[in-house]
Order: sequence, then C-alpha cells, then structure tokens
Amino acid sequence: MKPRKLSLREGLVYTAIILLGIGLDQLTKWLAVRFLAPVDTVPLIKDVLHLTYVENRGAAFGMLADDRWVFLVASSVLIAVLIPYLYLGLAEGRLASVSVAMIVAGGIGNMIDRLTLGYVVDFIDVRLIHFAVFNGADSFVCVGACLLALSLVRAIIGEYKDKKKKNGA
Repeated sequence: MKPRKLSLREGLVYTAIILLGIGLDQLTKWLAVRFLAPVDTVPLIKDVLHLTYVENRGAAFGMLADDRWVFLVASSVLIAVLIPYLYLGLAEGRLASVSVAMIVAGGIGNMIDRLTLGYVVDFIDVRLIHFAVFNGADSFVCVGACLLALSLVRAIIGEYKDKKKKNGA
C-alpha cells in the first residue's frame, strides 16, 4: 500500500465530513435528551419507526453494559489508527477515504457520550424488524463500514480485471 499525497481540498473535505458527522450526531442526541427523554417514545410510523430514548451503557444490543472504558480504549485505538490512515493517503480512492472519515466521525460521536455522560444516547427505533435502538454515530459507522467494504470489493475486481487484461494481452 503506497501512500498518496492528499490535496488540501481533499483534506478539508474529509475534515468537514468528520466535523459535520460529529456535529449532526451530537445535535440529534441533544434533541433526544431535551425533547424525547421526557416522553420516552414517539411513533413516526406506528410499529415501524419510532423515536425512543435509550441510555445504552454497553455496545450493540447493550452487550458489556457498564464497561465503558473497554469501549473508550477500543475506540481510541481505532480512531488513532484511522486518522493517520486517512490523512497520510493510505486509503485507496475517494470512496474508501470518505468511508474512513464517516467511521471516525461515528466513533468520536459515541466516544463523546461515553466520556461526558457515561453512556451513549440512542433514539432511532426500527420496530418493523425488531432492530436495536441506535443513533446517528452508529449509522455513520455502519454506513462507512459498508462503503469501505464496497470500496475494497471494487478494488479487488479492478485488480482482477487488470490482471486478466494483462495476461490476455
């Protein structure tokens, strides 16, 4: 993996994605605490999508509840690896870079909650499929991870086509 030099514009775009992601996550969580916590749940589409206030003290589905330091250390290590990966140009292509920026934004968003509150505020409740209650930061991490996987698949297919073309020529 050969580093590529990021342009100032690219660096600013990735920084903007991270800062906007953190800001959006924290704003929506503040709104959830302010307006949703007192009423517990608000159906947007009855039995399909609700806004439900939850204080998640663990990981996904509340696993390892009250072990916030485990998540703080793991998140810190991951973010400490991903930021240089992003800004040193190690991510191959813009899609991979945007994906990494989204993962970093989500990781920092949930880390802020764990540091300041001792838990993560969740509020998006997809009841149609009985999914876990989650938040914007979780969405950034999941969408970023899916886009990163897509980016890797595209790179593998591209390498395969190049190799096939080279061998067939």
